[in-house]
Amino acid sequence: MSTDDEARPAARLTVLTGPSGSGTESVVERVRARSPSVWVPVPATTRPRRESELDGVDRLFLAPAEFDRMVAAGELLEWSRAGPFRRGTPAEPVRSRLAAGQPVLLGLDPPGALLVRSALPDARLVLLHPPGLVPPTAPLAAFDHTVAHDLAERVVDELVGLSGSSFLAPARPRLRG
Repeated sequence: MSTDDEARPAARLTVLTGPSGSGTESVVERVRARSPSVWVPVPATTRPRRESELDGVDRLFLAPAEFDRMVAAGELLEWSRAGPFRRGTPAEPVRSRLAAGQPVLLGLDPPGALLVRSALPDARLVLLHPPGLVPPTAPLAAFDHTVAHDLAERVVDELVGLSGSSFLAPARPRLRG
């Protein structure tokens, strides 16, 4: 006897990356709106909270010493420096969601995506790029898929399928090269 859960693709971590200005943040938000079952991690940061932001909702606002502790303890999947501040992705919530069968979508810069791949080898890396231009931001062989950001809705359809959500059937991978 089969259940609906057995028919769904396995939950997985999909990391969407691209060069600055490629639209990864807006695509992540559209995927989230289209498929609420896809979870987007809350990043940790050492920068001060802006008036409109909520701690634990928009970001985890940490003192530099706490961020350092998390780095030393291996509690971040990846982290980077942005000016005088640091930001990173806490590992435990991502692992917990995946273990519970919930697909996870993470938008990062290419170096961050490659760090996640080294921490979680089963993560699927998707390179978002302008149509007709595949940027040389990292070796293309490191990415499982490349997606041209031509029509936002087409990109969202493809990512929802890749994330392991039951909202849409998994998309066919694009050929590299």
